[in-house]
Amino acid sequence: MSFQANNSDSSNSVASSLSGSELANLYSVIDKDNVHGLNLAVPENAKEVIKPWDLRDDNTKFVESGVDDQLILHIPFTQIVRLKSVLLKLGRGEVTPRHLRIYANHPNIVDFADAETTKPQLNISLLEGETGVVEYPLRVAAFTSVTSLSLFFSESVGGEISQIYYIGFKGDMRSTQKEANSKLEVPASNAADAPLVDRVSEKTAGQQTTAR
Repeated sequence: MSFQANNSDSSNSVASSLSGSELANLYSVIDKDNVHGLNLAVPENAKEVIKPWDLRDDNTKFVESGVDDQLILHIPFTQIVRLKSVLLKLGRGEVTPRHLRIYANHPNIVDFADAETTKPQLNISLLEGETGVVEYPLRVAAFTSVTSLSLFFSESVGGEISQIYYIGFKGDMRSTQKEANSKLEVPASNAADAPLVDRVSEKTAGQQTTAR
């Protein structure tokens, strides 16, 4: 199954087959204990959608929106990762969200007010009517050094409730955050000679908003 690539403002959906998804699944480096969300019917259920690959079809655990069809999930990683795709299993029928905005590297969750004023790294139009996990490829240049994501789901088919059953990611690990931080530590005696931190990759990630 093939799909046309879209940019951040397109209404076309982006997805691909799941061949080999388990080979690069980043489940092991998701900081599950610190996954949380906004506008959830049961706040504790935020962690329930982070499942190992072999439990991706489990429908007994899911997250559901609260007062309307919008919900935001914040997913931190224990290591710096490069993301290649996001894997989603959504609620079916009236509870299927049709839109996803992805915000990368915000230390805290992007809330609903922030979402109105902050440009996401990516907008995705989600597929409707799928019964299993769908893989949505990402433009890798926008997600080369990711420490956390805020995922904003909205616009359910019924307009009242959104449900998510599974969220996963494909990609690779860049380094541990501890190792990355140690590279930025400068001894006091050499501080005057230390170069500024290179933020080219961060700037590039912030400007890239297209999906491959």
